[in-house]
Amino acid sequence: MKKQKKVIVGISGGVDSAVTALLLKSAGYDVQGIFMKNWTNNAPNIECTSEEDFIDAERVCDQIGIPLHLANFSSDYWDKVFKKFLSDHNEGLTPNPDILCNKEIKFGAFLDYCLETGADYIATGHYARLCAEEESVKLLRGVDSTKDQSYFLHQVNGLDLHKSIFPLGELTKNQVRSIAKDNGLINAEKKDSVGICFIGKNNYNDFISNFLGKKPGTIVDESGIKLGEHQGLMYFTLGQRQGIGIGGVKGRDQDSWYVAHKDQLTNELIVVQGGDNPLLFSDGCYTEDMHWINMEIESGSDCEVQIRYQSDPIKAKIFKTSKGNRIDFCEPISAVTPGQSAVIYQKDECLGGAVIKERISKKYYSWADNRGYNYEVYE
Repeated sequence: MKKQKKVIVGISGGVDSAVTALLLKSAGYDVQGIFMKNWTNNAPNIECTSEEDFIDAERVCDQIGIPLHLANFSSDYWDKVFKKFLSDHNEGLTPNPDILCNKEIKFGAFLDYCLETGADYIATGHYARLCAEEESVKLLRGVDSTKDQSYFLHQVNGLDLHKSIFPLGELTKNQVRSIAKDNGLINAEKKDSVGICFIGKNNYNDFISNFLGKKPGTIVDESGIKLGEHQGLMYFTLGQRQGIGIGGVKGRDQDSWYVAHKDQLTNELIVVQGGDNPLLFSDGCYTEDMHWINMEIESGSDCEVQIRYQSDPIKAKIFKTSKGNRIDFCEPISAVTPGQSAVIYQKDECLGGAVIKERISKKYYSWADNRGYNYEVYE
């Protein structure tokens, strides 16, 4: 008899990974589950749900009829993901650790661990599709546009995708929940986890303050007039409107205030009024070294770029320059944020991406230059 292909599924306790395992078992694979322990809770007053999730994972694997193992990757996670998360915040960036987790843990340490134990493939509950060709595997958007997670996978190598299966890529979230209900899975109605995995239900700023403390500074407008004080630039992101803490300002319009810039040298938080303020918009960006899933595209190529998860992709051109990769947008984009990722697409295919290192804006430059900042403007 032909030997069954062995697939190890990353089981989180949620409905997506449970249905992934169920579908693969129904398809005739030899399926086993692994619960990844990626986080060791060392912070005070922080609620961690991993123990509850592990109980749910055990129960659902019993229902499906597959074994569940526990693998501890918390040391790798701390060294390769969390330390960089903190370092990026200290440098004024707004990092996305879930992208680095996919690269270093799920399709790094976890993949290596599974292959060493004899697995033919790994599988996860990501909403993305794979298209195998002769010498490569393309990463495509998931069918459900509201759940597509190809953005988070753009740092994975094409060779690693050869060993990966994403059964949910052709399904919508509603279909996944229906499959779970039809099969009586205990987590069919379990709420999706949202936000960064290790922060969970905790307040974002309260969580990172346990590790970064406070670094008070001033809040100023685009003319340098003081409006208030902040407790640390790391607690703000470009384009942010809620939680700035200045409210209405006497003698000013009542338009909402938005974060336009974080000055690391002066520790000033610069804010402007109105979501359509031109100082919030960028004409392009420079990135760190571009990661290509398969083949690098030529300098000057047309593409689409997505600058944050679930933002609308926008037409762009990408160029190789002496400063690195430059992405020119076909129209200005609001809140282009250093530390976040610019992910490159052509139609439904995710080609790769990189961390945004610097925003480019002609309008922003004219104001920044007056205040002594050095922002590149290009023609």
